Amino acid sequence: MDRDPPTAARGGGPRRVEPRIDGGRLASMRLSRPAPADAGHARPAWWWWAVAALGVAMLVLLVVRKPLADRLWPETRAQQLRLDAAQALVEGRLTAPDGSGARELYEAARALEPDRLEAREGLAQVGEAALRQAEAAVDGGRPAEAWRALELARQMHVPRARLDQVEARLRLLEMDAADVDQWLVGADSARVAGQLVGTADAALPLYERVLAVQPDRVEALEGREDALSALVRQAWTAMDEGALARAGRLLRLARGYDAGHVELPDALAELARRGEQLQQDAARALAQRRLPQAQALWSELLAADPANTAARRGLDEVAGAWAARARREAADFNFEGADAALREARAAAGVLGTSSVDLDEVERDVAAARRVSQRVQAPGGDRLSPAQRERRLVDWLERAEAARARGDLLTPPGDSAYDRLAAARALAPDDPRVREATARMLPTAVACFDDALRGNQLVGAGRCLEASAVLGMDGAAQAAARERLAQRWVAVGDERLGAGELARADAAIAAARALDPQAPGLDDLVRRFRAASIEP
Repeated sequence: MDRDPPTAARGGGPRRVEPRIDGGRLASMRLSRPAPADAGHARPAWWWWAVAALGVAMLVLLVVRKPLADRLWPETRAQQLRLDAAQALVEGRLTAPDGSGARELYEAARALEPDRLEAREGLAQVGEAALRQAEAAVDGGRPAEAWRALELARQMHVPRARLDQVEARLRLLEMDAADVDQWLVGADSARVAGQLVGTADAALPLYERVLAVQPDRVEALEGREDALSALVRQAWTAMDEGALARAGRLLRLARGYDAGHVELPDALAELARRGEQLQQDAARALAQRRLPQAQALWSELLAADPANTAARRGLDEVAGAWAARARREAADFNFEGADAALREARAAAGVLGTSSVDLDEVERDVAAARRVSQRVQAPGGDRLSPAQRERRLVDWLERAEAARARGDLLTPPGDSAYDRLAAARALAPDDPRVREATARMLPTAVACFDDALRGNQLVGAGRCLEASAVLGMDGAAQAAARERLAQRWVAVGDERLGAGELARADAAIAAARALDPQAPGLDDLVRRFRAASIEP
């Protein structure tokens, strides 16, 4: 039979020998097996204070854990939001006022990581699910539920043709038992309260329901006109505040309800005028290499009009400019700056969903430069002795000069003259020998540009031009070289357009504009490209 294990009280088992500091003061703190309940020993006072402190610490940790994690690891928060949104989508909770619906969760994830595609794809799935819910509600004879789901699908930009099919069935369902007067009262109340769009019980959706059953109902026609006028006024206010994206969204909604509304033409013309001004500001910011401002302006334009090809092209150019900056920063071994520029490039490309810039190649170039940097640094890094640093500097300068003499200015990555000089500059940026080597390499880079241009190797010419700029090419010479290269891209674009290769022509236009937005012939080429892009 089982026996109780020997206890310390009985002395039947081995006891742990504890160190003592002074006679008996710490005897009560000695770790031992639990004593029987009747042993009569009270716990020391410090023990209760420790338990209380531990409890408070756990409570604080529970309270701050999630906000702290969200602040330190926003990508973890965004990932959790996407997982919660996907679960809500599976459960059919498409939207909820408390923010727990799939729509709200995906929008929160997109706000944290705007360059990720998963949230946008999730919102598209919400639209599809809303349309399916609307169809199921129509089949089940639940018109109110169907209208709510249909309005959500409309807000998620489900194609209009598919919306119209479900809406037509829904109107037929309501024909026999339509409470038109009640809808009209609800529409008027919503309009007075300023609830014009956004939900199934907003003013404009309710007026549409009335007119679907009674197309000549005067109160509904007049109410809809008043609601559309209020919506257009909101768009004007947004334009005055510089929020062109919001203004464009409001005007698109108004046009969807009544494309012939009397106040729409003036508002749309003003939106186009302000869009042209914003486009000029964006192009100027890009030409001056104020990339954050250019990216914000082009993004605003694209949000105002998703069909704006100039805005899409501008954002693509911004992505290319960020990529070029990432390469330059990596060449100077400033990898923090290179990584930041690459992130911005991916963000710009993420807004578009695609880009003509091969960002994976840029990332590989940055990685190659990082490997060069690691070879430059000896074990111990800054602990190199002056003699070791001198030997290393001389070695890299000699390697750079040998590569330059061979004509290996930019290739192979990591072992080119440019990369080896960058390594020397990282070791001793202020050393006179480094400055002299830089001055000697600049003419080689300029010659590289001229040779590539003569050979019609325009991409290579662009890289040589970037190297020349980093090596100290003066501003006037840079501007002249950029104009020459831009004109060659214009010629390529003209040739591709004449051959009907619109995608290549568009890429050439983007390259020319990134180099010189005022390049001769560029505006005419853009006009002809737009004309050729119009679908018959």
